[in-house]
Amino acid sequence: MSQDTTAPGAPEGFVDDPRPAPTETVAVVQPSLLARLGAEVFGTFFLVLAIVGVALYTFVSQQNALAVGLAGGIAVIAGAAAVGNVSGGHFNPAVTLGAAIGGRTAWRDVLPYWVAQLVGAILAGLVLLATVPSTLPQLLGQDGRGGVFVATANGYGSFSSLATASQGGTEFGLVQALLIETIVTAVFVGVILGVTDKRASVQYAPVVIGLTLTALIIVAAPITNASLNPARSMASAVFAGDGDLWKQQWVFWVAPLLGAAIAGLFYRAFAFAPKQDDLLGEDQVVTLSEAEAPAYSAAAGAAGAGAVAAVVEEEVVVTDENGDVVAVEEVVEVVEVDEPEAPAADETPGTDEAPKA
Repeated sequence: MSQDTTAPGAPEGFVDDPRPAPTETVAVVQPSLLARLGAEVFGTFFLVLAIVGVALYTFVSQQNALAVGLAGGIAVIAGAAAVGNVSGGHFNPAVTLGAAIGGRTAWRDVLPYWVAQLVGAILAGLVLLATVPSTLPQLLGQDGRGGVFVATANGYGSFSSLATASQGGTEFGLVQALLIETIVTAVFVGVILGVTDKRASVQYAPVVIGLTLTALIIVAAPITNASLNPARSMASAVFAGDGDLWKQQWVFWVAPLLGAAIAGLFYRAFAFAPKQDDLLGEDQVVTLSEAEAPAYSAAAGAAGAGAVAAVVEEEVVVTDENGDVVAVEEVVEVVEVDEPEAPAADETPGTDEAPKA
């Protein structure tokens, strides 16, 4: 992958400069897939527990969209700070898709992350279902404990907050639901991609992401009860058990994923980073000599550190017809490191010679 850094108006360059280009090999080690999926389960569980948990008993606490928004924002801040360095802190299928389209997450991780996020959301729903008193549904005119979740579900028409507040006098329709969910999710994913870019000057990205989620929940809550997250929507719908509500759930997959795709495409077109980094994830990068590379691969594999690859980085000097430098292109090539059967003793780096950071 390369990024053209030729200045505007500069003469067309040639990449056939005879000067040797500096190269180096580094090992990129990230947590194992199991560790990353566990982090996504935990983070999504925490997020859904906070949002749906606060919304579940609003009729008792008299809390509103601000409280739900703050709960979601604080949960994102805490979850991202706790495990964001492991999995990237997605906690949302839409975020995962947007990051993949934007080149910040590997496509092979998308489906496993989605499964982990749905598992975390359903587990949070189960915990909240267990807290519902057995006599509460009858007081609310519901057939079972799952009926209490209808008020927390994402929906439009008769399920919108406006319809409830106006006692059916007016409501938001399908078009409004699709529009608001697409837009707020696009903004949310766009902010995430921007503040987690290594070139951004944001000191504490989880706070920015959490406050953004709070604001967007407050905006969308009157229209759709604010989804922005298919896993969060699925958790409420699964336990609500309302057939009419289930017929609307496609909106809360299509609109958030569409918004995330838009954000990912804009990021890739206008701000694509030259190197892949998984949002809040922190990969360990060490520079290796030719002799150290196979030994490091074997040691990392034995320790279960995760994926190991050799990354060949090369700077290509671009000159014009007169030999003047007009740009420097960075070329990055990822190559799998083969693990040897048994590295020789003289090729294994000593304990007093640690790999360069």
